[in-house]
Amino acid sequence: MIDIRRIRDDFDETARVLARRGVTTRELAAIRELDERRRALITEGDNLRAEQREGSRRIGSAPAEERTELIAAVKVVSARLGDLEPLQADAERDLERALAVVPNLPHPEAPDGQDDTDAVELSTFGERPTFAFEPADHVELGEALGIIDIPRAVKVSGSRFTYLLGAAVLLEFALVRWGLDQLAVHGFLPVVPPVLTREEALYGTAFLPNGADQLYRMERDDLYLVGTSEVPLAGLHMNEIIERDALPLRYGGFSTCFRREAGTYGKDTRGIFRVHQFDKVEMFAFVLPEESEDEHGRLRDIEVECFKQLGLHGRVVDIPVGDLGDSAARKYDCEVWLPGQQAYRELTSASNCTDYQARRLRCRYRTADGDTAMVHTLNGTLIAVGRTLIALLENHQRADGSVAVPEVLQPYLGTEVITGHTIDAARTR
Repeated sequence: MIDIRRIRDDFDETARVLARRGVTTRELAAIRELDERRRALITEGDNLRAEQREGSRRIGSAPAEERTELIAAVKVVSARLGDLEPLQADAERDLERALAVVPNLPHPEAPDGQDDTDAVELSTFGERPTFAFEPADHVELGEALGIIDIPRAVKVSGSRFTYLLGAAVLLEFALVRWGLDQLAVHGFLPVVPPVLTREEALYGTAFLPNGADQLYRMERDDLYLVGTSEVPLAGLHMNEIIERDALPLRYGGFSTCFRREAGTYGKDTRGIFRVHQFDKVEMFAFVLPEESEDEHGRLRDIEVECFKQLGLHGRVVDIPVGDLGDSAARKYDCEVWLPGQQAYRELTSASNCTDYQARRLRCRYRTADGDTAMVHTLNGTLIAVGRTLIALLENHQRADGSVAVPEVLQPYLGTEVITGHTIDAARTR
């Protein structure tokens, strides 16, 4: 969440900045009033405790005829303190709840706008493929090769699920292992995190309270299935103080992810682009505040370099403030060209969450003068497996229905081409 001191000490500027994200001055004024009430109750409590201590001290040395009156006065103070403590707790809770739904302060260079049509193209990468035939989409290719089965998945689990079979499975794990190897070069520690987490971790990463409709909750155990390994990776250092010399900390997490996709009825219903269960390799970094902007560019560049090595064409866009998640101050999306859709579609993103998540997670670092301050957190998807499979199938398809394997994946997959359920051994190097 944002620092309450921004509202307290620089209200007008904070209101101006957050207006870009749809937060009204009235909402911030209500938060300021809650903060003033909380601080007034704290001050009253401090004064009463001082009065209580002074009264108790005086009782010990007072003449007998004065003690009864002093004792009665201390009892009145103690009673007021007893009434005050729940009021303080309520005020603290009300302030935190109000702050919890206020989004992060947007980066000044993040573009205005409300949806992906307002995104600003920053750069392009790779070459758009050309075909001497009408390119098929990933569903046609996957079904013809026998490596994607959606109808049977619907029979078993319902809509927005799929079976990956044979070469698609091997291609997934080739992608994952190759991706983790790329991250190792950049200093990321591989992690397989838990995919069930407590509410505290989801609140800390700002997927709660506003994102509850996207989450699968296991009510019996009071746990949630994560929609991204960003959540457990961020939770690694929840309630911790990190030594300054230990930063930056970079993690590369592989996990299965689960999303309800609420609000997307009728959108991307064909194929495996938008499903309830998917795997991905996620980058997460804890850095010093002065390094977060450079780290954000670093995550974006790692994503772009990987797409280039996979022989994909696409573009990097700067996401408008109205389309940012609550925790992000700025987000870059990498959109890859999909011949089957004749469109650029988002495959990965990279977000700078500044100190927003860290404040909710209570994750700090030790400063040079021995004090503590909030770290900055960043996240970026390296490999969104399902969507990357789509991109590889559609961009590297051949006229005979086979699919060429990018050179960087061939050592992991053991072949240059996918021709069906099994890999064609005759074409293996």
